[in-house]
Amino acid sequence: MNWLAAIFLSAFFLGLYDLCTKHAVRANAVTPVLFFSTFTGALVWAMLLMVQWIHPGFLPSSLVPDALTVQQHLQLLLKSAVVAASWIGTYYALKHLPLSLGAPVRATSPLFTLFGAIFILGERPTWLEYVGILTTLVSFFGLSVAGAREGIHFHRNKWIGSLIVGVLFGAASSLYDKYLFTTLNFSVPTVQCWFSIYLVALFAPFALGWKLRWWQRNEFRWRWSIPFIALALLVADYFYFSALKHPDALVAVVMSLRRASVLVAFAGGLYFFSEVNGWKKLPPVIGILAGIVLTICGRPH
Repeated sequence: MNWLAAIFLSAFFLGLYDLCTKHAVRANAVTPVLFFSTFTGALVWAMLLMVQWIHPGFLPSSLVPDALTVQQHLQLLLKSAVVAASWIGTYYALKHLPLSLGAPVRATSPLFTLFGAIFILGERPTWLEYVGILTTLVSFFGLSVAGAREGIHFHRNKWIGSLIVGVLFGAASSLYDKYLFTTLNFSVPTVQCWFSIYLVALFAPFALGWKLRWWQRNEFRWRWSIPFIALALLVADYFYFSALKHPDALVAVVMSLRRASVLVAFAGGLYFFSEVNGWKKLPPVIGILAGIVLTICGRPH
């Protein structure tokens, strides 16, 4: 599959993931939501591993993880730890922030990824790609300013701080993904499988602490959006990893295009959660689309 098509499919399912996340954590305990959603993803891969063990060769290669050394398992455990830190920050923030504000702020991670890709990985996007990426990020900022009219001020809102911490860890995860695929040559199913399984192991102690009331906590209500968080993310990550593994795909461009997911989350926030100031946020959304078009046009052919 063409890497651009893969990343846009990833963006669509990532938008669904944001909608499911907001529905699941709204007025709900975050810790069990994290555990049960990641458990769903791990269960899918555990079933696939079992099928492969019972009937070798039955599954397509795109669903079969490779055998790993202890060192390789530790490398994937590190990825899971970085993502877990990102999710803790973003899930708690999305619980308390409007999705039409939280999703755009979360989407600024390509800015940090761009800096990392330039200074760490040595990537050099074309000038038009720079224009597209910057247009997209400026539009995200404009969307966030529109959301500030709802009374959420960045400099003194702790949930904005929590979201920014999650964004920074998310950007670090993106750079590490590129390293795993292009330098260490991990396959997509290998990363996705063990990353999902190790996430459950990392969140399990927190879930146990919540169950035993080791700290003051909110009550948990089961919602069917919880397993769909994992299912939407599995599909989104599969297309994302496939795009990132392509040799022509620059990590900064992939991350910028993937954040088109904010369009899905934005529309869903207005429609499903009746969030306000929709028309005031529309111009920045159009700017996001313009930035995406510029980024695509800037790709060398």
